[in-house]
Parts: sequence; C-alpha cells; structure tokens
Amino acid sequence: MRNQAGDVRCRRIAVCGDDFGMNEAIDGALIELAGAGRLSAVSCMPLAPAFAADAPALARLDVDLGVHVDFTEAFAGAAPAAPGLAALLWRAYAGQLDPDWIDARLASQFDAFERAFGRAPDYVDGHQHVHQLPGILPRLRALLKRRYAGQRIWLRHTAPGLQFGLPLAEAAKARLIGALGAGALARAAGQEGWQTNRRMLGVYGFTGGPRRYAGLLHHWLMNARDGDLLMCHPGWPQVHGAAHASQRAAEYEVLAHPELGTWLARNGLRIVSLSQVRGRQASQESGKVRNVPHFGSFRRLASRL
Repeated sequence: MRNQAGDVRCRRIAVCGDDFGMNEAIDGALIELAGAGRLSAVSCMPLAPAFAADAPALARLDVDLGVHVDFTEAFAGAAPAAPGLAALLWRAYAGQLDPDWIDARLASQFDAFERAFGRAPDYVDGHQHVHQLPGILPRLRALLKRRYAGQRIWLRHTAPGLQFGLPLAEAAKARLIGALGAGALARAAGQEGWQTNRRMLGVYGFTGGPRRYAGLLHHWLMNARDGDLLMCHPGWPQVHGAAHASQRAAEYEVLAHPELGTWLARNGLRIVSLSQVRGRQASQESGKVRNVPHFGSFRRLASRL
C-alpha cells in the first residue's frame, strides 16, 4: 500500500515482482498486488508461456514494466537456453559465451516485450540475476544504447542492502549475488547515465512458509534506505506450477496482508516507481562491490542462488 506522496519524511523504495509470464498463478498474483499498490514494478519474461495472454491486463496498471532477461529457461521461440545456471556462470566467467547467441536471445525478448506493450521497458533486470554477468552485460549495454537511446531506462543493481538482523545464510546469499556483477553493472550504468536502485533487498533461500517470510520482510523493511529495491516472487496457490510454487504462495499471502501498509508506515517507507525516484545512483558506490574471480565452483554457487 502506497503512503501519501506528499509525506517527504518517508524513505522511498521500489517493490518489484519477478517472473511475470511464467504461468497464470504467478501473473494473477502480480497483477492483483500491483493493482493494490503493493508492487511498483513487474519484471516480465516475454517469451514465457503465459506472457502474451496476460500482458494486456498488466499494461493497464500504473507500475514500471521491465524485461526480466533470461538465459536459462527453454521457452518456445527463443534461442536455445544454457544448460542450467551453473553452466552459464562458468561460461560467462571463462569468456566462452557466444556473442551471437547472446544477441539473439536478448533481441527475441525485447521484441516480444515491445509487441505486447508497444513501448520500451522502464527497466531491465535478470532472471537469476544474469543481466550483470560478464559477456551478457556488454551485449545488453549495446542493445539498450542501440534501441533506446535517450530514454530513461533503469537497471537493477544487485549490491546487497543492509543486513541487520537477517540470518547468516540469507546475508551470505545476498552478498554472493552482488559479487557476481553488481560492481560492473553500476560502473556501466554510471558511464551511460542510466539510473539504478541504490541497493537490493529480498534475497533468501525460498523456503520457510508465510511465517518465516513475514519475519524476513520485517527485517528488510527495517533495513531499507531511500532508493532501495525489494524483489519478490509471489504467486497464487497452485497444485502444480513453477519452481518454488509453495513459497511463492507464502510470499503472496504476506504481501497481500492488510497490515502491510502499517508495516511500511512504522518503518517510514513508501512504495514508489523507481522511474520516479531522483537522487544518487548506485554507481557512486560501485567501488565497494567486488566481482568474483574467474575461477571457483560455479555449480556450488548456482545451487545457492
């Protein structure tokens, strides 16, 4: 629930729901929460099976719409997907990703987004945060400059927000995701004059049900600073569905709770579209984020993302 825009004492955060297009249960939850003001951004997978049918309902809402760049899902009409996140990470850091494959995969996603909405995306992020990886980020940067020159597109910056009170496993995972490319993305955004969120919240192990998610959410809201982004993955309950279906339903239950507005107000927060936020960009903090070296067990890393 958005607080009154005139309350200048409130810190502004974006709340972004991921994976639109995966299936009807995910799309329905995202549309409902966005319509209720619980989300200010929705990240779309334009080649996913439910995207084309559900996009018109999403287009009617006053939220930022982004391309959730994907390289690991085997969707019809896309260039072949990577054989899993671990393989993609290994190839990215080994410099073995085919630029033509990256370009084809990116172009098909942005083409499908533009066909559905008739405009450029407000922002870009990545499924499993692949938008920041070596090999992919330079090709994405070139595409955005070529297709959307002069437009105010923002990028999701994955550097972790404050972690006070959060379990060690969740804090470690958040730092790992940031280490995979937040610094490089922030520098690229600064060089191109693109906006980013300040820091990212919402990282956890996708387990625990509604009670645990509510506890984590309280910590994220307490830790949030002006310009931060809280990512989430809600979905309506379903018997069979996308990965983490039961935890998606838990997130939906918590984010749809009537007291969410009270939780926000108690922490001095209001939900806004990041395209409306003006202020310092995350690129100013890029020197604090280190990328992982070009070695290590990417299978183990991927299992933790």
